[in-house]
Amino acid sequence: MAEVLLTVGTRKGLFIGRRRGGAWEFDESPYFNAQAVYSVAIDTRGETPRLLAGGDSAHWGPSVFHSDDLGRTWTEPAKAAVKFPKDTGASLERVWQLHPAAAEPDVVYAGTEPAALYRSEDRGESFELVRPLWEHPTRSKWVPGGGGEGLHTILTDQRDPRAVTVAVSTAGVFRTEDGGASWAPSNSGVSAVFLPDPNPEFGQCVHKIAQDAATPDRLYLQNHWGVYRSDDAGGHWTDIGAGLPSTFGFAAATHPHRGDTAYVFPINADADRVPADRRCRVFRTADAGKSWEPLTAGLPTEDHYGTVLRDALCTDGADPAGVYFGNRNGEVYASADDGDSWRQLASHLPDVLCVRAAVVA
Repeated sequence: MAEVLLTVGTRKGLFIGRRRGGAWEFDESPYFNAQAVYSVAIDTRGETPRLLAGGDSAHWGPSVFHSDDLGRTWTEPAKAAVKFPKDTGASLERVWQLHPAAAEPDVVYAGTEPAALYRSEDRGESFELVRPLWEHPTRSKWVPGGGGEGLHTILTDQRDPRAVTVAVSTAGVFRTEDGGASWAPSNSGVSAVFLPDPNPEFGQCVHKIAQDAATPDRLYLQNHWGVYRSDDAGGHWTDIGAGLPSTFGFAAATHPHRGDTAYVFPINADADRVPADRRCRVFRTADAGKSWEPLTAGLPTEDHYGTVLRDALCTDGADPAGVYFGNRNGEVYASADDGDSWRQLASHLPDVLCVRAAVVA
């Protein structure tokens, strides 16, 4: 029977759960105790799955660790895996994203704060700065979001390794089609309600992007106000927020097998960052955003205040799909039936920053 691995990065360590059959078991204690874990990747491309974690020690600073035994032991490279070259004048604040490339078996991308993209060709043990994005002519006008200037989303294309899409808070979406040699803003149709010009070429506060399972050029975007869909790999975006109780939120995820199916967790407002209407609900579309349905079976019914951050909602590769989210109350919820019903897996954890799950055996 397949084993599902669930990783939960929190403000004070990484928690790992394992499920074989219907029962979940969590490891006895957190890994990276007292470190904030902002990013995790579960790389299942090779014969042996590799886990990558972006830890942030208040004493030693940020680092990228890897594990080849499903998280039981971890290795930190002798030299810093991600480091800004001296000539940039920048220093690494944290690693926001770790992404195994879809079409290149040993390539892993990292997104950082300050907002930069790094590329690894040794499965995440060492990284090099992608300079054309760092030196983009618009960069001097990028403004940090409320959580910092982070490159928090990376999407790659199984059909073309040269095509990479990233999102930056608050610079918006940028895309390359030549392997990173040049980058162009891809924000047409996405609003920036907080700017004098609400429709700029760049400067949107994009919170998360997710890629459709059946149609790779179809993307879903959760914005700082607004939920959008693109059918041309980010060339243009269309508002699909009608039917949601709020279009503010952080997280977005897609079904791992079923096309036109995506999940979001609406938040009341940017000035009231609690679940929409103070109800714990994941919303799902099964028709590419034409309609949305609340998924509530098994979730709390009383007033709820657990905000779900941008990387704290995910799906696994199972069929039916597992769907997972964690919140700032330290709660973790899981569904084993595409989101139709839920159960609580953990409570009283530190602030949940990221959640990742995958079928590993």
